[in-house]
Amino acid sequence: MPQTDSPRTTPAPSSLRTPRAWAVVLTACAGQFLVVLDVSVVNVALPSMRTDLGLSALGLQWVLNAYAIAFAGFMLLGGRASDLYGRKAMFLLGLGLFTAASVAGGLAQEGWQLVAARAVQGLGAAVLSPATLTLVTAAVPAGAARTGAIGTWTAVGAAGGAAGGFVGGVLVDLLSWRWVLLINVPVGVLVLAGGLLWLRESRTGAGRRLDLPGAVLVTAGLATLAYGIVQTEEAGWTAPATLLTLLGGLLLLGVFVAVEARTAGPLMPLKIFRTRAVSAANVAILLCGSSSFAMWFFMTNYAQSVLAYTPLQAGLALVPSSLSVVLGSKLAPHLMPAVGARNLAVIGALVAAVGFGWQSTLTADGTFLGTILGPGILMMAGIGLATTPLATLATSSASPSDAGLVSGLVNTSRTMGGALGLAVMSTIAAAATPAHATPDPSSLVPGYAMAFRTSTAVLVGAAALMYLWLPKPSRAGAVQG
Repeated sequence: MPQTDSPRTTPAPSSLRTPRAWAVVLTACAGQFLVVLDVSVVNVALPSMRTDLGLSALGLQWVLNAYAIAFAGFMLLGGRASDLYGRKAMFLLGLGLFTAASVAGGLAQEGWQLVAARAVQGLGAAVLSPATLTLVTAAVPAGAARTGAIGTWTAVGAAGGAAGGFVGGVLVDLLSWRWVLLINVPVGVLVLAGGLLWLRESRTGAGRRLDLPGAVLVTAGLATLAYGIVQTEEAGWTAPATLLTLLGGLLLLGVFVAVEARTAGPLMPLKIFRTRAVSAANVAILLCGSSSFAMWFFMTNYAQSVLAYTPLQAGLALVPSSLSVVLGSKLAPHLMPAVGARNLAVIGALVAAVGFGWQSTLTADGTFLGTILGPGILMMAGIGLATTPLATLATSSASPSDAGLVSGLVNTSRTMGGALGLAVMSTIAAAATPAHATPDPSSLVPGYAMAFRTSTAVLVGAAALMYLWLPKPSRAGAVQG
């Protein structure tokens, strides 16, 4: 069934120069900014949360992971729901749920209440986020205008993750940690108003049912797998509880794949992975996300715990990195026609790898220029350059009926890559930290350095994978056009 509001059927195609197209893109991007911001905004507030609510080290990590796992786990369900029930409806529903959970989290009096609110925030984000990319791609016709719109969406999403440290630092220093969540309320209300005014409903797949068993299986599988990885930090990789949890997560994901292969209306039709661009781009997005998400966590903690920056100073120190990821994302659409989507993604990953390698040389007495500014700009500019062509390749071959699903898959790959990347890198950092370390903050440096070295290797591997697996420049160019 064709979309009820699709630029493809409009006599005069929209472009980013028309007021309505701009309003749709800006509203959708504002929603994406808000949900991605909350992936990282709490990083700076973690020490204050721990003191106020008496959270353990594992509890602190679940403040991050509860959001990220719910976000990633329900994203495919959110993407398919937007196809079936309407992109505008899911955008408004997800944003309303996200805003309400922000109130609950900001008013939490116990650690479990905060973790539960973060999980509900993640659920709201999972319903909202896939609709944002679908709304953006539907607002403009295929070609340069759409690539530019995707670049804007990528830049805004990356800026949301990057700005978290600065926003969190300002709010914690001037108000309290609670405002890193409560600030979502007035912003969420404004974006809801914009959505009601400017978005038009569109849906596909009328008469198809939602695959709830598939949603339960994939969410449970991803959550269990992530929990097993998080548990390795305390129990180790060979502990029976860890191994059983990891195997349980893999088994649930295996059952999910088996169920999807036999279901008439699957949550995730496996045929979409036969498209080379979709499969390769999503794997690359997952690998890049695993490095970039962990980068913000370690850099924020390094600035505060090792260099003794205040939360506000730590946030300000990362502003140049935040701007560089926006610049890379916005520059990418202008470079893609000349360089090719595949080549640009490879170049971006290699630039980021150089930055991560430089960052791995950090010391306990590092300087702002040498251990934060320089490597941070390279790391994030490279990620920005890589992500836009990857998102373009992943979404370009989607049929209208699967647009929301593929958008959800892109977001799932990025977010789950971030959640798993943080868990794995935290485990690696803990293993590389001296066993009998004193409370001296310098004892954290070897672990952080090892995490950045590992990320460097991941990005080099991602670059090689993209070069070999993504469509060649001639085909990529065809996709872009």
